[in-house]
Amino acid sequence: MDLRGLEYFLAVVDEQSFTRAAARCHVTQPTISAAVHALERELGEQLFDRTSRGVALTDGGRLLLPHARRAVAAGDDARAEFSARRGLHRGQLRLGTGGGVERTTVPELLGAFRRRYPGIDVELREGTSLPLMTQVVEGALHLAIIAQQPDPLPAVLDFAPMFGDELVAAFDPSVFSVPTDPMDLAALAAYPVISYPTTSALRRALDIAAAKVSASLDVSYVANDVRLQLALAAQGIGVAVCAGSDPALHSTSALVIRDLDPAPYFEKVLIWRRDGQPPAVRAFLDLWHERMTR
Repeated sequence: MDLRGLEYFLAVVDEQSFTRAAARCHVTQPTISAAVHALERELGEQLFDRTSRGVALTDGGRLLLPHARRAVAAGDDARAEFSARRGLHRGQLRLGTGGGVERTTVPELLGAFRRRYPGIDVELREGTSLPLMTQVVEGALHLAIIAQQPDPLPAVLDFAPMFGDELVAAFDPSVFSVPTDPMDLAALAAYPVISYPTTSALRRALDIAAAKVSASLDVSYVANDVRLQLALAAQGIGVAVCAGSDPALHSTSALVIRDLDPAPYFEKVLIWRRDGQPPAVRAFLDLWHERMTR
């Protein structure tokens, strides 16, 4: 089993087509097919079901997938490490983040990183906090910006605070009558709530804050995309509870935005593995530290 074969395997997974995978890897389709067949012979199982509609992973393919991603990522990190030894700033930085960071320090930080290290490609992946944290633990991501968890992080991870925020309520005033401003958090129990899924630490922040005031919330609709939350609120489905800094809140005029009392507060943190930091990660952390200590 070699890294090139695993890279071709991943290209087929991502593109869901041998033809598109060949174009992406700048090789012929028979080259991709031969590499996948070699993997299948070595592992003793078929990795893809080939149909008229494309390809789909078999059970064996799904089992191989996380191992292949980690192996290819480790190979990329090793190449970057040796490039750094030669004084070259090349490589890849895989960074995970939730949505709604447009008005935070994150874009500015990434812009400064690009200007200082133009040879390092940054791959951004969006997701909720728990899956992103798992990807950092497994090495699929180098770093992630997640909401701070109420439980201790895995011992393999280190973290540093990025920025804080509060959850706010958004609703259609023609459907829901909310007499107080800010809105009493306990009063949310009287309304259907639209908020984040249970895999999101922002949802955990809401649930913990509600429990402190003995409020049992009816979270009827969940979505990680605040734009969708607000679109549902505009239909009168419920009261959306989302991060106050999310840019989607600044582009809606049909909804009333209210602070909550007490306000569910959460903090975003930057996480990374303590061990085996590749050069791109060290460069990013150095830049972040510089800007935080100004």
